[in-house]
This record gives sequence, C-alpha cells and structure tokens, in this order.
Amino acid sequence: MADLNLSRSKIYDGDVVLSYTGEYRRALTLQEKCAFQLGPNICRLRPKGRIVSSFYLSTFLNSKIGQTILDKEKTLSAQPTVAMSRIRLIPIPVLSIDFQQRIETLVKSAHAKLAESKSLYAQAEDTLLSELGLKDWQPNISTALNDRTVAERSRSNISIKRFSDFASSGRLDAEYYQSKYDEIEAKIKNLSHKALNEVANIQDSNFNPKAKVTYKYIELANIGSSGEITGCTEDLGENLPSRARRIVHTGNVLVSSIEGSLQSCAIVSKEYDGALCSTGFYVLKAIDMNPESLLILLKSEIMQQLLKKGCSGTILTAISNDEFKRVIIPILPQDAQKQIAELIQTSFALRQESKQLLESAKLAVEREIEGAD
Repeated sequence: MADLNLSRSKIYDGDVVLSYTGEYRRALTLQEKCAFQLGPNICRLRPKGRIVSSFYLSTFLNSKIGQTILDKEKTLSAQPTVAMSRIRLIPIPVLSIDFQQRIETLVKSAHAKLAESKSLYAQAEDTLLSELGLKDWQPNISTALNDRTVAERSRSNISIKRFSDFASSGRLDAEYYQSKYDEIEAKIKNLSHKALNEVANIQDSNFNPKAKVTYKYIELANIGSSGEITGCTEDLGENLPSRARRIVHTGNVLVSSIEGSLQSCAIVSKEYDGALCSTGFYVLKAIDMNPESLLILLKSEIMQQLLKKGCSGTILTAISNDEFKRVIIPILPQDAQKQIAELIQTSFALRQESKQLLESAKLAVEREIEGAD
C-alpha cells in the first residue's frame, strides 16, 4: 500500500486534491504549472516516492472501489465528512508501473480533450459576440464610474419614465427601470431582433409521470457551465419530486428561471430524450435560431442582464413566463449560426469523449484490482 503526504497547504502541478465533505467526494490531479491555495473541505494528497502515479491515485479514488471506501469512512451528519485522520489510513493498492502509466495516458488524453472542448466553446462565444458587434461592449452607464463625481453617479442611476410605462409593464419596482437595461435594449433594437417567443416555442405544459415507470430527472445541479447536462437522477415516477413535470426532447434548450441560476442553460442531448426536468426551467424549442446559437446567446452577459431585469418575487425571485416571452433577442445570420453550431457540437463531442476516457480508466483500475485479489 502507498504512503501519502496529506496536507491542507499549497498545491502544485502533479498533486491530487480530494473533496472530503458532502455527498460528492471527488479527486483530481492538477496539471497547472503554478501553485494554488487550498479552499475549505479540500485536502492535498502527494504520493511519496515513485511507486504510485498521481493520475492513477485520483482515478482509484474516483472508482467504485475508492468511493466505497470513502463512503464507509464518512461521518453520519447533516454534511457527511471523511475525517482527515481516516483519509490517512485509506489503503491504496500498488499496481504495476506499466499499468499505472496506461491509466495516466488515458487520464491525460481525457484532460486534453476537455481543454479543447472548452476552447471551442469559447470560440463559439467569441463568434457570436463579434458577429453582433457586442464583443467587449458594456453599457456606457457602467463605465468610468471612478472618474465621476458623486452627483454624476447619482444622476447616472436615474431613469425617468411616464405613467404609461408602468401600466404597460405592470412593474413598479425601481430595479426594473435601471438605465443600463434601457441601453442594452436600445443596442439590441439597432440589430435585427425578435421577441424570445418568436424565435422559440416555450414548452410549458405539465407532464404527469406514471408511478411505476422509471424516468431520468434533470435538475439545476445537473447543468454544467458549458451548456451540457452532466447527469441526472433515475427513479420511479412516484418517487420524483412534484416539480418533475416538464418532459424534454433532443435539441431543446433548458433555461433556469431562478435569479442567481440564470446561467444554468443547456441543450438536451440524445441521451436525455424523453427525460423530465424541473419546472424551475423554461424548455425551448428553437424556431428562427439553431439550439447552439440560442444557448450561447442566452448565456451571454448582455442577455443575462435582460433575464435578470425580468426577475421578480420575494421569497423566490424568478423571471415570469410573460417577462421571459418578451425578452428581445438579436438574430444572427445563418452562416454565423452554422459556424457556432459546428463549434458547439464538436465541443460537446470532445467533452463526451473525455468523459468516456475517464470512465474507461476507472473501469480498468477496478478490473485490475479485482483480478489481483
């Protein structure tokens, strides 16, 4: 069994970091050429000597065998935790160096594909914003604040409205009438644009799951930062929460309606065709724009501001159906949409390949350990 140097101090290239609090205890081998300071509930594992590869170690800890050991060691409390003293005693099987190197090759390849996936996603964002003339654009109201006097700053936050404006919007809260929103909308109106409900159908009818049928259920926690669905809950309809009432299909775009989670948008892949999602999402079927372009647009900062403008409520602040429908959307030329779609589709494919490589590495570790018993 390998000997580990366990610490909460700075971490470096090649170290393994392990989250030891909460339901998801995951390990990762760092490949960054700089030092990081550890955050809370994360520890550093550094193999002593050369008998254990860092990549093999993180793969073992993420495997079913490693997760079973960590699960066994957790404390039973509101926030399950594996004590540092118990992590030190985790037995690490030492397999052959050749095998560990094969695992390291798989994991590094997975990380490389993920990095390429993120790069393509960033290119898609850049393509969209450049095409619309919105790259690096910010409302003038938000710039050079440090150079303004107190009086100028106060005036910049004043927006004068007619009574008819209140009547048409149905909103009386000051937040809704911030000048920055007027400037953003004016910018979009100078472009080819339509209301959101003209570029996409909003699928808002409820679906009642059958009690004895197993469904895939997607919630906010399952939405990744690059517009992908990272997983789901699979359970009988009778065990699903009451908010599991939206049925989704391949190509649908999911958009969170909750302020603070508006960035949680994703495209439904074939894997989740027919799944259910939370009523906390709007489910869109694109009409005048392909799903990939709609996704990137809705996740852009300028559109996030307009979605935030539409939010209201007290206990749970969210954007209402009526506000969501009338959000104005800039329309992209077809050639730009095609380019964005190709970039995002390739990005998603690479992300899936990365996931499969990591799964292959974990399975290989599990089989090798079981075969050695």
